[in-house]
Amino acid sequence: MANINKIKGVIGILTGGGDVPGLNPAIRGVTIRAIREGYKVIGIRRGWGGMIDVIRDKDADNRENFYELTEEVVNRAARTGGTFLHSSRTNPSKVAKKDLPEQYRDKYKEDINDLTGEVLKNLDFMGVDAMVPIGGDDTLSYGVRLHKEGFNVVAIPKTMDNDVPGTDYCIGFSTCISRTIQLANDLRTPAGSHERFLVMEVFGRYAGFTAMLPTLAGASHRCLIPEHKFDLEHLTEIMVRDRNRHPSKYSMVMISEGAMIEGRDMVFEGEEADAYGHKKLGGIGDIVSAEIKKRSAKYNNGREIGVINQKLGYTVRGGNPDAIDSIAPMAFGNIAFDLVMRGEFGKLVVLNNGKYGSTDLEVIANNSKLVDVEKYYNTERLRPYYNVFEGQPLFIMASQIAKQ
Repeated sequence: MANINKIKGVIGILTGGGDVPGLNPAIRGVTIRAIREGYKVIGIRRGWGGMIDVIRDKDADNRENFYELTEEVVNRAARTGGTFLHSSRTNPSKVAKKDLPEQYRDKYKEDINDLTGEVLKNLDFMGVDAMVPIGGDDTLSYGVRLHKEGFNVVAIPKTMDNDVPGTDYCIGFSTCISRTIQLANDLRTPAGSHERFLVMEVFGRYAGFTAMLPTLAGASHRCLIPEHKFDLEHLTEIMVRDRNRHPSKYSMVMISEGAMIEGRDMVFEGEEADAYGHKKLGGIGDIVSAEIKKRSAKYNNGREIGVINQKLGYTVRGGNPDAIDSIAPMAFGNIAFDLVMRGEFGKLVVLNNGKYGSTDLEVIANNSKLVDVEKYYNTERLRPYYNVFEGQPLFIMASQIAKQ
């Protein structure tokens, strides 16, 4: 009886990068199992940002940086979207001098500073034995760094772009696709009423899954993806033809934010980059809308065609998770805890070919997950192929290539 209340270990959980529906169910999946198996769970706020902000003083108020999770807290949050632990794009290995927490400003003087040593000390101060970061390849790349430093890490993949290598599915992707299809179908009515082109810009920096899957499901006539540069003249001709053939006289194109016009680079909102070196994308939809309107007269008897230009943006990541993003994250969280309990660290929880499992975490560092253009994307018709389904995973496209 003396050891019945003894804590078997302490697990830290954080969420990094963009929010998506499904994060809270994953946190719950880890926490409920862990508590019932005799573990303590610490929620770290604001991703790796909360980790570097910790003040190593037992009398310091660290409630804004971490706190103990309970069943009551995670049960209440699990049915909601977003992340109740909040998020950031902080990279502890590359902290700008202006972003240094106050307690480190006398110690670190470089323009960019590596605070990994402080992170390890903070984890020791918090008593954390194992970390479960939930995020995309940026957030999880720092998980790889901690693993290489000898710390116990089990990671869970999250990103609406579905581009974390090693897994067919990432938390948030299913809800993103569901929302995109619904919004695209809603926008048909104004497009048809006014006989216009409908241009929809969606997320997708390097991978075009978020444009490909809704188009495959019939939510758009055409899609433009980062993996293939497109010709504006060719796109305009196709869009005019689609419109003139449609009974309601409209046509639709879905554009990944990272899509590129032939001879041009990605379109950014500004020059400022985050801690992982990424500039904020946005604006390709505006450019395409203006160009196809201007060019449309050439293929429409000299008359320009109007455009409805809609950036779907955060509308597809807001709100509660759909069924898949409620169930799969719960399973991911349970598997992550199983791996911690068995002492199997340096792992990424995955869903491949319809089966849950895990793979080596370093798959993130060694691979990129992109649309296989030759197999899935018709570059002439600017839309997915519709003849590659048998034997494919649930979301059809799950290819990846080794980094060069």
